[in-house]
Formats: sequence, structure tokens, C-alpha cells
Amino acid sequence: MSSNSFAYNEQSGGGEAAELGQEATSTIAPSGAFGLFSSDWKKNEDLKQMLESSKDSAKLDAMKRIVGMIAKGKNASELFPAVVKNVASKNIEIKKLVYVYLVRYAEEQQDLALLSISTFQRALKDPNQLIRASALRVLSSIRVPIIVPIMMLAIKEASADLSPYVRKNAAHAIQKLYSLDPEQKEMLIEVIEKLLKDKSTLVAGSVVMAFEEVCPDRIDLIHRNYRKLCNLLVDVEEWGQVVIIHMLTRYARTQFVSPWREDDGLEDNEKNFYESDDEEKEKSDKKRPYIMDPDHRLLIRNTKPLLQSRNAAVVMAVAQLYWHISPKSEAGVISKSLVRLLRSNREVQYIVLQNIATMSIQRKGMFEPYLKSFYVRSTDPTMIKTLKLEILTNLANEANISTLLREFQTYVKSQDKQFAAATIQTIGRCATSITEVCDTCLNGLVCLLSNRDEIVVAESVVVIKKLLQMQPAQHGEIIKHMAKLLDSITVPVARASILWLIGENCERVPKIAPDVLRKMAKSFTSEDDLVKLQILNLGAKLYLTNSKQTKLLTQYILNLGKYDQNYDIRDRTRFIRQLIVPNEKSGALSKYAKKIFLAQKPAPLLESPFKDRDHFQLGTLSHTLNIKASGYLELSNWPEVAPDPSVRNVEVIESAKDWTPVGKTKKEKPAKKFYSESEEEEEEEEESSDSSSSGSGDSESGSGSESGDNSEDSSEDSSEDSSSEPESETGSEAEAERKRNSKTKRKSDSEDEEKKNEKSKASESSSVESSSMEESSSGSESASESDGEPAPRKVTQAKERKPQQERQPPRKDVFLLDLDDFNPVSTPVALPTPALSPSLIADLEGLNLSASSSVINVSTPVFVPTKTHELLHRMSGKGLAAWYCFPRQPCIFGDKMVSVQITLNNTSDRKIENIHIGEKKLPVGMQMHVFHPIASLEPEGSVTVSMGIDFCDSTQAACFQLCTKDDCFNVSIQPPVGELLLPVAMSEKDFKKERGTLTGMNETSVTVIAAPQNFTPSMILQKVVNVANLGAVPSGQDNVHRFAAKTVHSGSLMLVTVELKEGSTAQLIINTEKTLIGSVLLRELKPVLSQG
Repeated sequence: MSSNSFAYNEQSGGGEAAELGQEATSTIAPSGAFGLFSSDWKKNEDLKQMLESSKDSAKLDAMKRIVGMIAKGKNASELFPAVVKNVASKNIEIKKLVYVYLVRYAEEQQDLALLSISTFQRALKDPNQLIRASALRVLSSIRVPIIVPIMMLAIKEASADLSPYVRKNAAHAIQKLYSLDPEQKEMLIEVIEKLLKDKSTLVAGSVVMAFEEVCPDRIDLIHRNYRKLCNLLVDVEEWGQVVIIHMLTRYARTQFVSPWREDDGLEDNEKNFYESDDEEKEKSDKKRPYIMDPDHRLLIRNTKPLLQSRNAAVVMAVAQLYWHISPKSEAGVISKSLVRLLRSNREVQYIVLQNIATMSIQRKGMFEPYLKSFYVRSTDPTMIKTLKLEILTNLANEANISTLLREFQTYVKSQDKQFAAATIQTIGRCATSITEVCDTCLNGLVCLLSNRDEIVVAESVVVIKKLLQMQPAQHGEIIKHMAKLLDSITVPVARASILWLIGENCERVPKIAPDVLRKMAKSFTSEDDLVKLQILNLGAKLYLTNSKQTKLLTQYILNLGKYDQNYDIRDRTRFIRQLIVPNEKSGALSKYAKKIFLAQKPAPLLESPFKDRDHFQLGTLSHTLNIKASGYLELSNWPEVAPDPSVRNVEVIESAKDWTPVGKTKKEKPAKKFYSESEEEEEEEEESSDSSSSGSGDSESGSGSESGDNSEDSSEDSSEDSSSEPESETGSEAEAERKRNSKTKRKSDSEDEEKKNEKSKASESSSVESSSMEESSSGSESASESDGEPAPRKVTQAKERKPQQERQPPRKDVFLLDLDDFNPVSTPVALPTPALSPSLIADLEGLNLSASSSVINVSTPVFVPTKTHELLHRMSGKGLAAWYCFPRQPCIFGDKMVSVQITLNNTSDRKIENIHIGEKKLPVGMQMHVFHPIASLEPEGSVTVSMGIDFCDSTQAACFQLCTKDDCFNVSIQPPVGELLLPVAMSEKDFKKERGTLTGMNETSVTVIAAPQNFTPSMILQKVVNVANLGAVPSGQDNVHRFAAKTVHSGSLMLVTVELKEGSTAQLIINTEKTLIGSVLLRELKPVLSQG
């Protein structure tokens, strides 16, 4: 969730970027229509010239096109030097787009980004809030330890910024800095503590995310902010809500006593209805009545409206909160919301169904009314079908089992054989849990034994075996019927199950069992290992019960097993022979052979695979995988005694009205003060000096007001959902609340009117930029309350019935998604158009700055050779020796460079000082990232350093000088062709598709002749990956072996196929655009595959 949250938050402030991305798309479209045969380098050269132009219009057009390329997933990293030059541009539009680009590529091009670090530092003081925030984002994206102090200082300053958007980005930067340098933890905790006190809904989600990453165990930081977070929750953006809810769930489990005692107490009262009065009094003295903490109730009540959220993650987060911390009697409200999510896409369905499967084991009643929602549809994927089967099994009882069995009969006929097999297992589980239908299920499974599909028959045999273990005496006929199936069934598990059943019941079928053993003895050598073990067991059991007929047959089978290739079977044979055939060497165990082999076996327990998952928090990755994932925070057990609740008290408790009695007086001022601290009042005063500067607005004002209104609409929608909750107070309390709220409203309106007059007087000064203007409009309610149309007024009046009415003002914090230098246009809150148009949504989704997701991804190397190459001999280097090797890892200095490790050794008896790279004599286009100079190397000392070399997909040597303090030595590194590749992971289907596009001149092949033992899969894999850094591609054919890689510089695919022919020949085929590299690799692979 955290990664999703990050992506959402990073883009939420980029309203202009989305629009510019849209413009860029339209700009690129015409050229794309006629540019089918044009090369990319020409386009990029064109862009570089435009970026170096003296005209701002050309630069702006170039930046729009570049952002459009990024939005489409294209690589624009080679334009970094040209773009970074414009970071100090005076044009605000260009500067914004440059920062969008830098955030994407700063981590990849760290050295060039560091050159502009002084510009970023100056931008942190820019009047425009978007520029300040973007500069901080770029700074935190440069992952170099040397700038940690600069980042720390920037985060501290940004955390005190007047703009909530900048403070939000400071919270994001905290996590990046912590991952770069965990030693800064204490200083970062101070910043987090400060930001947790922030009243803005824009900051809340981001700072809680930082809290969860940096110091999730510091619960003490949450105490004073707990009630504020609960009350702000409904107005926070969606991904922030998810993070806050998960954190508050953990908090509640440490601070409140278990609410489940209440339910237990009710059950005890029912059980003890007929006990005497004395006993009841004694028990009531011992049992203290459970009273829910008001803070506990506040959290449950304020999260309930979020069950109606449009975001599935929010609904899932609230559902897990109710499951883990609410009374069992109240947890039922989540079932309807979770069932609603089953209409979403299959990924959401998968997660929701997994959580419902866990819940339905413990509390069946929650989901029984929605039984039909879990019926399988023909369009469902297999993973969804099996989960629905799991839930239907958990919900099965005497009342609905007949309906479910009719449903299962249909599922068994499905063309999806995996699903049909899972259905048969489900029928078996229903038969074990509901004994009334056991015989019905058994008869149905026996009918399935005549099915044409072998998988269905095999699964039926396995399930019947488990059912017969429960009551074997009654089902001799079924065992006889299954014995006949041995001639037709070929699935090893099913054959082994039948043999086990016959062996266990050999005394009930005395005529059939020896004949089965005779048939199995004939086919023993060709059987699967699992079946062979059961044949041995069957022979041993018949030897002990019917030795006259089976003695020789068993000895024959034991002799076959004695020389079997599998050591498990040889061991089993040796063990059985010593146990059942007595001789002088037999130990004391042989007397108990019958008891050992024919002991009564316990019936198998058919349990749900989700039974043990309830110890993981619902909705987490650990619960989905059923294993503790990295970063998982366990839920603690409920405390026996609740900690002191006074730690959550603050000087001004706004949210106390939710539970204080009517008789106690409540002040209106604290409620207002909760959202308008002195800092925000100062911002309102500063706003007065900005009104004259707003006249020179440009096109940004339109999008700014639009995004602000959209945010307003969404926040009002969420609050209307919360207002639909039934009121907990009595009528008189509600009336009193309405009167108090209306007074507060009138008072705040009059104060706003006064502030408005002050603003009009001071409108002539224009020294401050519009960032404070946006801040003040979000911090106070004057702009929209006094200038708004009647539509928002009606909404406000409707909300005055709820005690949470004071939460309305901070909702306007979402206005800060409007970027800083917009005109403060007072537009109506209720827009006639939708909050987000489909085209805008598409643009926002398209402006994802993450790397493009392709089916072909770089994978880890299959094999890393240990071979080293001599770079400098100790005699030539006057005591300095050097070797180099290729570690086959992506280079950290650049994605087009090959990583090279150099080991330097001082073989002399004196210290060698200042070892460094001198003059470089590289071919055209080749680049090298050198290692940092080594100050000194002691005698007999050794050091390993890393370099990056861009060989431009050629095997030309990189020549350079390796220098010491006194001498320089000419050396060169020549890469083997196999080291110019990076392995890629791809499916067989993708391999064939890509190979189909690389035919004709892009294909080279040769016939290889070698001994058959050199063509085993393991030998071919070992030889190929030893020569070249290739990734193995899974193959459905035994005689075809496929390997794939891409060239490091250009990313061109290199597809290698080894196709085994009859005899001792094989066809080696290489498909690639880089025909020169392909032919060189072919020449190197051929002798390796040929030799023994």
C-alpha cells in the first residue's frame, strides 16, 4: 500500500503536469503518424536543439514533448544533460516541467544532478510552493550519502513551511532520507513529531506513512494526536486514509481493553440462567462489567462512513479495523461493503475473497445472507473460483447444504479441470463437516469414478480414500469397484490411494487383494516411485495376513525393490524384509510387525487452508502470502488493564463533545481553535498583501480553481456519507448541539467578514507570492463561506445537525492541490460537471512517472564466472598488480554501462600512493566511469574497486592509463561478447513472438556435433551461461532449450535456441538485431557445446 500511496501523493500535486502531459500527447501525435520509419536519435537531436534555444517557447514545447514521452513509458534519460541546464530558467512553466523530469531521472543520473544542487537549494526558497516542493522532491531523489546533511536541513525547513503541499513533500522526503541513512533516525523523529501536530488534512496521511516507516514503535507520538487523526480521517485523501487506519488499528490494540469480553459475558449469562442467586452474585462480583473507552468508540464511529468509499483499499482497511478492534456484535456491518467489492476487477476480488475466507471460518453468520454472491461465474478466473469454493465450504451447514451440493454438481462438469478437482475436494470437506450428507457425497463421488476425465477420477479416488477412513467397515463394495479402476487410471496419486485402501482393508476383500498385488508385480518396474512404495506396503500387509497366497509374490516384489534406482525404495525394501521375514539377525521389532503395519490409522482432518491465517492482520501482504513479509508489524494482544487514557488529553479537546454529558458546558472557541491555530491566522493576515499580485495570472488559474473545486466536492461527498450514520445522542442532545453549532457558525461568519474588510484595505501591497494566498484560502473558511452560492450553504445547513460540523473548514485544505501561483478566483463549490472528467483521469493515469512495465524484465544472472583477467602484471607495474572480472550485475553508474570489478594488489615492500585512472584513450562513443582515487595501498595489501564502462555493444578494448603517484601504465579491458549482455526473464510465448520478428538477416545458425551425454539439459545450461550472461527461458519441449538476454547499451534482444536433433547433432540458432554480436557469440558457443 505504501508504494501506491507514494505514487498517488506524488502526482496529486501535479495538476499542471497532467494538463501539460495531455498537451504533450497532442503535440507528439501528428509526428507519430508520419514517423513510422524515422529514427529516435533524430527526434532527440531535435529536442536537444530546442532545449538549447534562446526562445522560451521552443524550450517549453520541447519539455512538453519530453514529459509526454515519459508519460508513454519511453526512455528519455539521454536528454538529462540538456534538460538539467534549464533548471534555473526564469520561465515558471519550463521550471515546473524540468522538475517533473528531474524527479523521474535524478536517481539514475546522480553525478549530473549533483552539479545542479546549488540551484535546487535556491529553489527551496522560491516564492512558488510548487517549485519549493519540486526542489525538495528532486533533492531527495538523488541517492548519494554525501548530501544527507543538505537533505536533512531542507526537510527541517520544509516541515515549517506555510504551504501544506510543501510540508506534505517534506513527509515524503523523510522516508527517502531514512532509507539512505538510517543513522538520521533521531533527528527525523523530531520532524515527524512536529508534522504530526499539523492540522492540515493534506499532510496527515503522508506524515503517518513516514511514522510507520521510521519509528512505528513510538506510540507515544500518537497519544496527543489520536483524537485529531480520528476526526480528520474522513477528509484525508484515500491512500492517506489507508495508512492512518492501519496505524490506528495497531494503536487501539495497545491502548484499549478487549471489547470481546462483552460478548463472552452475554454468553455466560445465558448459560447460567438457572443458577442460584448466590452463585450469580459471586460471579458478578468477580466479573467487572465492560465499558468501552470513549476514544475506542470514537475510532469505530468515525471509520464507519468510509465503508462507502469508492476506493477498495479504504473499504478493506476499515473492514480489518472492525474485525480486529470492534465488538463482535458490531463487526457484521462490514460484510455488505466487502460483498460490494466483489463487483470490482479480479485483483481486488482475489484479495477481498482471501480475507472473507479467513473471516468466514470464525464467524459464519456474517456472510450467510450473501451466500449467492459467492456462487461461481463461468467468466471467473481459476484463482477466484477456488476462493469462492473455499468460502462456500466454510458457510455450509445443515440448512443450505442441499443447495450447495446441487451447485457443486454443476461445477464438477466444468471445462476448467483444476477447478473441477478443487470442487471434488470441497465435496469431501462438506461430507466430513456435515455427517448427515456423508453417504450422499460418497455415492456422488463414486459416480464420478466413471467420468471420462482422468483428473476428475483421480481426485475422486483421493477424496473417497479419506472418507472411507472414517467408516471403512460399511463400504466394501466401493473398495472392490475402485480395485477394478487400477487397469484404467494412470495418475500416480490415484493409483497409490487405491493400493493403500486395499492394503488397509485387505482382510475385508481377501479375494481381490492378492490379485491386485499380482497385477502390480507385473508392472512394478514401470510404476511411479509413489506407487512402488504403496506396492511394497501392500505386499507386506498381505504377507502378514495371507502368507499362503502371497509369500512368493511378496518376496519377488522385495527382490525387485532391492535393485531399484531410487534409494527410498531400496531403503523401504530393506526395512520391510527385516521386519516381516524373520531370521537370525531379526531384532525384537519383527514380533510387532503386524501391529506396526495394520495399526488403526486416525481419520484425516480435512481443514481449510485459511485456518492458520487469522494470526496475520487482515488486508496485509503477510496475510495474502501466509508468511511474514518484510516490514510487517504484528498486532499486539489486548492489554489486561487499559493504559492511562489521560495521555490522549490535549489543552483544547475539540472532539470531547462526542461523549461528554449534556449537562456539562462546552466552549465554542476551542472547537474553532482546533483548526485555526495562530500560524494559520498569520497566513490570513499575509494574504491581504497578495490580492493585487493576483491580477497577472495566466492559464494556471483555471486548472487551479478546477482542482480545488474537485477536491471540495470529493470531501463534501465523504462527509455526507458520514452524516448518514444514525445519531447516537437523544433528541434533546441533538437540539442542544444544533443551537450551539449555529451560534458558532454566526460568530465565525462575522469574524470572516471583518477579515475580508481588512484584506480589501491592504490589497495594494504585492510583495508576497500567491503561495500564502492559497494557504490562507485553505486555512480559513472566509473565501467560500461569504462569496459562495446558495448550493454550498444548503450543504452546510444540512451538516449542522451533526456534532462533527466543525470538521468542515479544514476540508478546504485540499485546495492546496491547486498549484501555488493561481489566481484566487472565487468559484462555486458545487460544479455542474463531474469532479474528474474521463479525459483528465486518463491523463493523470498516463502521467505515471514510473518505469514502463513490460513482459521482458532484466533478471538475476544464472551463473557468475569466477574467471579473472590480468590487467597489469606485477613486473610491468613495478610491484602493482591488477586483475579484472565481470560480476554480471547491472551497473550502478549507468544503465548502459557494463560493471567491471578491478582488484589491485601491492606485491612490493613499499607503500604505493595515489592509485587512480589517468588518460583515457577510448574509441568514439565509448564512456567510462572511473573509481575514486586510492590514497595508499600497504605492502601485500589488496583492494577491490568497481568501474562502469559503456562498450557501445562492441568488443573493442577500452584503453586507459592506471597511474600511481610516480608512474603511469597503459592498460586495456577487452570484454568477452557474453559480458555485453544482461539476462532477461520472459515466457516461452513471448520468446516465440519476439523470435518471429527477428528472422531473415537477423538470424544466424550452425549445426553442432557432440556426444549425447553433452546434450543433457543441465550440461547445455551450464555451458551456455558460462560463455554468455543469458537467462533461461522455460520450455515446454524437452528437445528445445531457449535463452534470452538484451545488450547492455542498446537493449536489443539476444535470443539463443539450442534444438536437439536425432543422433548426436543439435542446431544452434541466434536471433538478434545486432548481427555482428550474434555471429561472434555463435562462434564462441559452438566449440563449447561441441567439446566433452
